[in-house]
Amino acid sequence: MTDLIIIQNRSRATLIGASAVLMWSTLALFTTLTGKVPPFQLVAMAFSVAFILSLIKWQFSQDGIVRHLRLPLPVWALGVGGLFGYHFFYFMALRNAPPVEAGLIAYMWPLLIVIFSALLPGENLRWWHVMGGLFGLAGSAVLVSGNGGDGSLGGFKSEYWLGYLMAVVCALTWSIYSILSRRFSHVSSDAIGGFCGVTAVLAVIAHVIFETTVWPQGGQWLAVLGLGIGPVGAAFFTWDLGVKHGNIQALGAMAYAAPLLSTLLLIAFGQGEASASVAVACVLIVGGAVLASKDMLGKGKT
Repeated sequence: MTDLIIIQNRSRATLIGASAVLMWSTLALFTTLTGKVPPFQLVAMAFSVAFILSLIKWQFSQDGIVRHLRLPLPVWALGVGGLFGYHFFYFMALRNAPPVEAGLIAYMWPLLIVIFSALLPGENLRWWHVMGGLFGLAGSAVLVSGNGGDGSLGGFKSEYWLGYLMAVVCALTWSIYSILSRRFSHVSSDAIGGFCGVTAVLAVIAHVIFETTVWPQGGQWLAVLGLGIGPVGAAFFTWDLGVKHGNIQALGAMAYAAPLLSTLLLIAFGQGEASASVAVACVLIVGGAVLASKDMLGKGKT
């Protein structure tokens, strides 16, 4: 009975973590609706929304605000390093390399999570986890190359080495953050609110250094609010709970659904076009996620 309860709790945590993938799939749509707001400024504004909402929640809780900010230094370092580090290196990659190639490299983090999970105590890396991650990576490659216009990646060029390096560091940053979060599973996911606040401050600094301020107009403010509530807010809380207590290999493979769902949303709202590459990517990514979730769908056997 105890084992059954553990499995049920693990599956529930995995599903909660998977909700982050659904929210991240709205990121591109919300971003397009914010107009020409620069990336770091948008990160600062969205994370500020998430932080303010956390402050409101803490204020009405029995523990108060201060207790949620009283965290060990390693927890702060991991949380802020993960949230701000990922966005910093991602945007630096886009500044120094073509977006298709940089995006594909950066989005290797789900596969890295699957592979690195073998280092965690109590985790067993099986062939279906790796293959599921590889299918997802292949699906993402088909998706981004198909959206590139000519159906090809265009080739990696040496002059963009800095951008490629930034993309690699980006992928490593988020995968390592996700994996090491398991070591702090005793820390409440409410701590993400504090990380959002510090990330917002650091994003303001990056904005001042690299960008020119462009304020949203009219309904664009609603898109910024939507970002802070969903893909740049609640998503990080549910992902934290998922990687700490759920099936981390399955979550890694499921994460590849984000760019696919994002593309489908853009198509649905008239911001993109349906194509054969989307259909192929759908089969690869969904198939990979199902394969990697074999543990949840039935008793896996080697």
